[in-house]
Amino acid sequence: MPGNKKSSLSPFFKVVTIVGARPQFIKAAAVNRAIAAFNKNGRQIEEILIHTGQHYDYLMDRVFFEELEIPKPHYHLGVGSGSHGKQTGIMLERIEEVLQKEKPGLVLVYGDTNSTLAGALSAAKMHLPVAHVEAGLRSYNRDMPEEINRVLTDHLSTFLFCPTQQAVKNLSKEGIKPSQGKLVENVGDVMYDSILYYSRIAEKKSTILHDLNLANPQSEIRNPQYYLATLHRAENTDDPRRLTSILKALNQLGKEAPVVFPLHPRTRKMMEIFDLFKKNRRIRFIEPVSYFDMLLLEKRARAVLTDSGGVQKEAYWFKVPCFTLREETEWVETVRSGWNRLVGVDVKRIAAGVRHNPRRNPAGEKMFGDGTASKTIVHRLWRAFH
Repeated sequence: MPGNKKSSLSPFFKVVTIVGARPQFIKAAAVNRAIAAFNKNGRQIEEILIHTGQHYDYLMDRVFFEELEIPKPHYHLGVGSGSHGKQTGIMLERIEEVLQKEKPGLVLVYGDTNSTLAGALSAAKMHLPVAHVEAGLRSYNRDMPEEINRVLTDHLSTFLFCPTQQAVKNLSKEGIKPSQGKLVENVGDVMYDSILYYSRIAEKKSTILHDLNLANPQSEIRNPQYYLATLHRAENTDDPRRLTSILKALNQLGKEAPVVFPLHPRTRKMMEIFDLFKKNRRIRFIEPVSYFDMLLLEKRARAVLTDSGGVQKEAYWFKVPCFTLREETEWVETVRSGWNRLVGVDVKRIAAGVRHNPRRNPAGEKMFGDGTASKTIVHRLWRAFH
């Protein structure tokens, strides 16, 4: 089994977790709870949390920590925005300083952001084992910076925790297989763990439907009254043709029902640059929302239109039809199930897709695990080092 056996001499095992964006906060929260539960048995895993500062807006950042009850980061690197090279370079420098100080036994990274790659690369150069949660995802579109981050991180990692069996197969195609030096395992999806835990809390705490004067929550279960849209990927937001086309389609849908659109800071910035707000008055643009509010908006929507991988899965789990504003997805399972449809950015194609909803019966098998992925990850890491 991979791992540094020397750490077994101590009852303490130090893990440095690196996050920087909203989806990573959600995943890290699930694993953090699993570590806390594990430590109740007397065994000790010490988790040091580094927040790179890739997301730095209050509603994109701190409110998530507060809602998810994630401990305050031990280090906030304050990297902020910038080009991919500049942002990743600053992260590398600052993460390395923390790793030199903390001397962990393992570095834990999540997903596919610049924070993910910077954390993995910093650790690998210091000869520290890397555990990648959500390993093996592939869109096979190398124009996406996220795809580059995924591939490189997987090849740098010692522990590859895959959310689906397809992800395991993707790694095998690239020669990454279980061996004496690597652990590759389908543990399930930690975001599914979070959905099971937090959706019940969101039902009790979120007032977003009332705040937005949407349909009565009791009737929405049977007859949803609004569409939910999200958009944040650079391929869509930074291309005026693609962004204009997506917004035009959403604006047309606004004739049928309200289109609620929480605006990512990047999307807002590009809409202002391209002067697109006044052309799309049927879309109800709102500020970024908290995790609990987002869960409830997703759960009660007529349909979801998004370019987010995480939102695609959440729509699947909530049994809400999803239309992905891309030509490919790393979550192919949701498409194969018939619940998610790839509609790209063409106005007519988006409209036709929404009018012909996918079947409303997600596949019965548990493609994303049984809600215990986080627990499995913690136990696998402990066993590898002790």
